[in-house]
Amino acid sequence: MSDDARDAAGMPEVSPYGVIEVGGSHATAATVEVTASSARVVESATRALDPALPADELLDTFVAPARRLGGTSSVRWVVAMPGPFDYERGVGIFGDVAKFDALRGVDVREGMAARLGLAPERISFVNDAAAYALGEWAFGADTRADRQVCVTLGTGVGSAFLDRGRIVTAGEGVPPDGWVYPLEFDGRPLEDTISTRAIVAENTRRTGRVCTVKEIASEAAKGQEDAAAVLDRAMHALGLALAPWLASFGADRLTVGGSMVRSWPVLVGALHDGLTQGGAPDRLEVVPSRLLDAAPLLGAAHWLRARDLPASS
Repeated sequence: MSDDARDAAGMPEVSPYGVIEVGGSHATAATVEVTASSARVVESATRALDPALPADELLDTFVAPARRLGGTSSVRWVVAMPGPFDYERGVGIFGDVAKFDALRGVDVREGMAARLGLAPERISFVNDAAAYALGEWAFGADTRADRQVCVTLGTGVGSAFLDRGRIVTAGEGVPPDGWVYPLEFDGRPLEDTISTRAIVAENTRRTGRVCTVKEIASEAAKGQEDAAAVLDRAMHALGLALAPWLASFGADRLTVGGSMVRSWPVLVGALHDGLTQGGAPDRLEVVPSRLLDAAPLLGAAHWLRARDLPASS
């Protein structure tokens, strides 16, 4: 295929982008090639991070994996960043979310661009859960659901609502900004029940032992009652909290992603029970992420390519 080959919308058939995904414990950079119907990670690198670091050290860590890739100055970049964040301005508005507090009020776009030797306008930002959802919607299933909701489970609860592949952040059936983490369950924020810290704390309360979520899930799979009860409580709460929104949004599919989804067999039963009890649509398809770590990388590139499409396309 020639370098100037283009699709029906006037875009190059293959568009290369740089993607940085910022998680609660890592930053991953990748070069992604994306078309209208497919995407692939060409090269990637990952760096562990501590979300409690000072601002300059956080920004250094965010860009460190990108510096290990080739051609960083020849492509446009998109950063999949957790909220709360001002995605248009590229400024952190974190606070009281147990991560990245040092970036509150910081011009992250300017800081990352300077470190990568790029003009600031060459870096765009998208919500990390929205990128994950778009990756799963566009490339993670055999069909594309009309109304799809994605939640990501890890250090917190990420979420995105999609209408035929378009991110919906307001309107009937959608919580403010499309975010479910501020929702209340039993009078407390949902993340006080379903998050890494909440699950670890509940397991410690029950057993007196400090275990990782992976270890708790392994014990639950072996029939350990306390571990199973901890995960059941968290997933049942998630189902109850999500169900009314899934019903009012008219969701066809719920995709569950994030680091915890690798333990899907010990999560899905209680989630289904909570969804049913909470009144989720009978037709709702509930599926685990198929793309896992690749989902936000592919989805962010898909999002940036869609922004590049002509307005009439």
